[in-house]
Amino acid sequence: MKNPPSRPKFGGAGLSGGFSLMRGDRAAQLVPQARLAGPMPWVIAIMVALTVIAAAGGLALNNLAQNARSELSGGATVQIVEALPQERDRQARAALALLAEHPAVASVRRVPDAELERLLEPWLGVGADKEAVPIPALIDLQMRTEATEAQLDSMRRLLADQAPAARIDAQSAWLGPVFSAISSLQWLALALVILLGLTSAAAVWLAARSALGTNRNTIEVVHLLGGTDSQIAQIFQRSVGFDATLGGTVGLALGLVAVLVLGQQFVGLDSGMVAGGGLTWINWLMLAVIPIAGVIIAMLTARLTVTGALRRML
Repeated sequence: MKNPPSRPKFGGAGLSGGFSLMRGDRAAQLVPQARLAGPMPWVIAIMVALTVIAAAGGLALNNLAQNARSELSGGATVQIVEALPQERDRQARAALALLAEHPAVASVRRVPDAELERLLEPWLGVGADKEAVPIPALIDLQMRTEATEAQLDSMRRLLADQAPAARIDAQSAWLGPVFSAISSLQWLALALVILLGLTSAAAVWLAARSALGTNRNTIEVVHLLGGTDSQIAQIFQRSVGFDATLGGTVGLALGLVAVLVLGQQFVGLDSGMVAGGGLTWINWLMLAVIPIAGVIIAMLTARLTVTGALRRML
């Protein structure tokens, strides 16, 4: 019984030398349809733009939370909740004097009534009746270290006799639900970045499989002439890298424009807390790395896709 015919082997020096030069423009000409055809570069651009926006949002939220915690960690607020104006004023003065002598307090300030009225105008309206809606006296404290519950308890005991209507709370406790919501949004931004990265890889996988099927006959000829799977994969990898670089650059530009426009909108809010969410130069560098990471993922996906398909094809 005769053995089945084996795949032709071409061991000529000239032929193997020709394939050793199968790189660069010569490689692109060998498989002319290895590039991502159709709208795929624009799909990559859109994915990169969305990733930049999601990453920028997550970084801004992280900066906002860190700045807010650092500013509020040593802050506390004393409210004198008393309906009678004379008694409220007396207790406020007594609390100021006692708290100024407390060893844990770095500074103490009573918020002027006029400032409180301006803060409450959006809810109470201009010229609200102070007798009908009594406004508590407010005292701002700045601790020497982070405000702890033990320090707050000692201040409550200190004020119990002279200012029984005083209520002391750490400023960070007020914003606990806000910090929890910010943390959830940060995780959501991270999940979006990961999801967009996986979607981009899936798009490249589909495009590479399509290009591989289109060039199947050419690839079989290249294999018969002695070309290796690695050489063919390199052709697709190089072409996909070029298209991904083009799409990533366009996506980065679109994403940065969107981030700058959104940043200007938030600056217009004129809020101290929102102002703490600005991006630093390190954050901008991290955003600039996104398209580079996208190109690496695209090239790696293309190479793995092509090499895996070639093992099953030939």
